[in-house]
Amino acid sequence: MGAADAAEPPRPLGLVSSVVNDTLEFYRWTWSIRDKRVDDWPLMQSPFPTLTISTIYLLTVWLGPKWMKTREPFQLRFLLVVYNFGMVLLNFFIFKELFLSSRARGYSYVCQTVDYSDNVYEVRIAAALWWYYVSKGIEYLDTVFFILRKKFNQISFLHVYHHFTMFTLWWIGIKWVAGGQAFFGAQMNAFIHVIMYMYYGLAACGPKVQKYLWWKRYLTILQLVQFHVTIGHTALSIYIDCPFPKWMHWGVIFYAVTFIFLFGNFYYRTYKLPKEPIKNGKIANGAVANGVSKPENNAVVENGKKQKKGKAKGE
Repeated sequence: MGAADAAEPPRPLGLVSSVVNDTLEFYRWTWSIRDKRVDDWPLMQSPFPTLTISTIYLLTVWLGPKWMKTREPFQLRFLLVVYNFGMVLLNFFIFKELFLSSRARGYSYVCQTVDYSDNVYEVRIAAALWWYYVSKGIEYLDTVFFILRKKFNQISFLHVYHHFTMFTLWWIGIKWVAGGQAFFGAQMNAFIHVIMYMYYGLAACGPKVQKYLWWKRYLTILQLVQFHVTIGHTALSIYIDCPFPKWMHWGVIFYAVTFIFLFGNFYYRTYKLPKEPIKNGKIANGAVANGVSKPENNAVVENGKKQKKGKAKGE
């Protein structure tokens, strides 16, 4: 064996070293093409604050129900009204900024490249997208309120997957493509969330308002339409070879497909399957997301049990 052979590192070690070096090189390259306009914006210097918040969220989903198990549920009616209508205002602001700024800039709804300039409208679009990303972090409170109110049946895989991935993945969107094609999906979703949180806010107002909220199922239909439109819009961009990052296009399509399956399953189970009768004080398929479950005979419904007298903790 020669001296050169003896100096060669073992094969597994060389493979690991090569993978690490390639990963670091890829990381440096991706960082070089980031949107430098957002470097100094809150939460954008590094992915770790976003990952930390999302990790705390998952821990809350796991530990929260255990902590509330022996405690009385909070009703939080006033807080829910304030929160939901606050989210209506935030999402309307995002929609308004994206719509007006993209129109002033002459954005195309078919193909729009990212403009990383400091043009006032481009910066407004980037800022609106940043607020959209932040709103997804604020929406983690949806789950916190479910836990405090002991609405554990609402914390489904779809609910957690939706909230966790939207906030976490949109950090990537803001860091690299805070403009261009990204405006369309965020604008459409913000508009739908205006309607959605309006519904939740009205539902939280109590029985006198809830009797008019017959249109909940159409929110799910609207969301499913949104995902199909997203796939069609993105597929068209790929077909015409729109100069927008292809990895983002394919990522959006895959992500939208997962939502179609999950929301479609939710719609089928909630509105198509025969509803089970009331058993042992529990109502099957009967809760209102982030609102207040519709009471019967003026009873307060909490955690599947009716209480005609007294108030829930925190009311």
